Amino acid sequence: MDIGDMFNDSFEYTKEGLMGKWTKWILLIIASVIFPLIMGYQLRIMRGEKPAPEADNWVKMFVDGIVYLIISIIYMIPVMIVGFIIIGGSFMALGAGDITSPVALIGAFGIGLIIVLILAVIIELIAIAGIIRFAREGKFTEAFNFSEIMAKIGKIGWAKYFIMLFILWIAIAVFYTILEMIPVIGWLLIFILMPAVAIFSSRYICLIYDSA
Repeated sequence: MDIGDMFNDSFEYTKEGLMGKWTKWILLIIASVIFPLIMGYQLRIMRGEKPAPEADNWVKMFVDGIVYLIISIIYMIPVMIVGFIIIGGSFMALGAGDITSPVALIGAFGIGLIIVLILAVIIELIAIAGIIRFAREGKFTEAFNFSEIMAKIGKIGWAKYFIMLFILWIAIAVFYTILEMIPVIGWLLIFILMPAVAIFSSRYICLIYDSA
């Protein structure tokens, strides 16, 4: 399945899951506000449930969403540490008088930011596979089973995996940017369409994972 097929599948999956099911859509809007709920719902999609699951069993959705959130935070800890050391260190050096040139400060900050961004992307690639593995296996520790996670990404291909996710990120960014440009109702549309984006993206990364 190529990227176009994945997008088409994800769109049809989202359409089937929401169109004409207005009560479910409203419930998922509420879940998007209480975000651990929508995260728990996304885990159900990542497990490969088809068609899109109903918005029910809210206690389990909430608990799963909290675990999802904890896993995401744990994965981001190295990025926060490196960011503090590199970027924060640049400002501390300036304050201590070790860097007297604004150009040197900007250069150090810029290089540090690039390093942090690269690290964040790499960890995000691993984290996504880890979260899906947690969804499939149902064990917290499986989210950090790095040997299996790396093997899975290796089967997909690191470059292919990155490109497929990068296209998703760009598509979502463009979609939200277009909505933001709509006068008056743009932000309302973003709010209403949050469940659709959550379903679409979850289905898409599920297909990427299974493409191995």
